[in-house]
Parts: sequence; C-alpha cells; structure tokens
Amino acid sequence: QVQLVESGGGLVQPGGSLRLSCKASRSILSVFTSYTYGWYRQAPGKERELVASITPERATTYADSVKGRFTISKDNSRKTVYLQMNDLKPEDTGVYLCNADTSWGQGTQVTVSS
Repeated sequence: QVQLVESGGGLVQPGGSLRLSCKASRSILSVFTSYTYGWYRQAPGKERELVASITPERATTYADSVKGRFTISKDNSRKTVYLQMNDLKPEDTGVYLCNADTSWGQGTQVTVSS
C-alpha cells in the first residue's frame, strides 16, 4: 500500500484553473510505479465518481464531463500524480480524492464559484 496526500484545492471562479497534486509518501519507487491511480470527485448529495485515471504505462481515462478540460499525469521521480483542471465549472465543485488500489487520500476541496 501507499499513503496518499492531496493538495492544491481552493476557491476559483468559473473558467479558472487549478492543479491538484497527490503525493505518495512512505513508498519506494517500484511500488509507486506499479499502481493505477485515480482522481475521484465527491460532491454533496452525489455518489463518488471517477474523474480520471492513469495506469503504470501512462494510459489515461476521463469521465465524459471533464474530457478536454482535465489532464491527469504523473512524475515518477517525485512519486506524485497530478490533475490539471482547466475551464472549471460550478459543477466541478467537490472534494477530490486520490486513489491507488485500496489506499485513499484525505481529499482536497475544490469550489468553483463567482
């Protein structure tokens, strides 16, 4: 398992951008690179949904609602997974959580509002 810590959330106006980070601590590099990572979003009153994922081979998937606006990437040397979010909309508001296998971070709040 890995221990995941998210950061980078905040309050942003519609049309703005944020970059979220998910750092895997207490993890050797070979363990970090073996996982598929996912960014999930938990909005009030809604089910948790998978927003984006990246495999060890860097294959990516995106929810239809964020295609063309969000980009997931990773830096193995930093043991960090990123989620670049552009053209943010109010419906992107929620707690964003990083996942790898059975490990979850604590989440970081993203609020899109004018």
